[in-house]
Amino acid sequence: MVLKDVKVVKIEDVEPVPVEQGEKTYIRVLFSVSEAPTYSMRIFEMEPGGHIYAHKHPWEHEILVLEGRVRIRVEDKVFDLEPGTAIFIPPNRVHEYWNVGSSRARFVCVIPVRPTA
Repeated sequence: MVLKDVKVVKIEDVEPVPVEQGEKTYIRVLFSVSEAPTYSMRIFEMEPGGHIYAHKHPWEHEILVLEGRVRIRVEDKVFDLEPGTAIFIPPNRVHEYWNVGSSRARFVCVIPVRPTA
């Protein structure tokens, strides 16, 4: 059901769910693709050594690192991100994530509710 009114969500009130295509990585869906009219907002948390396997989708990603150190590979380019760093990943690009730090990594990931390509 698409939201038609204000919804307030506290990150810690959303249960983390293991990411199926990853290791030591969890997702908290704050606004899902079925309820938000335009964008879905999720929080990813990666334990040290966490990894999300290479994959691609027909939608873009906007990611903002909140905690830790995250390495992201997009096709043949690798980016090391720290807190306060954002990255745009275009649709249909193979991408992969690693927690390369010694503590938890946490990042916001926003995607459109419909494919962008």
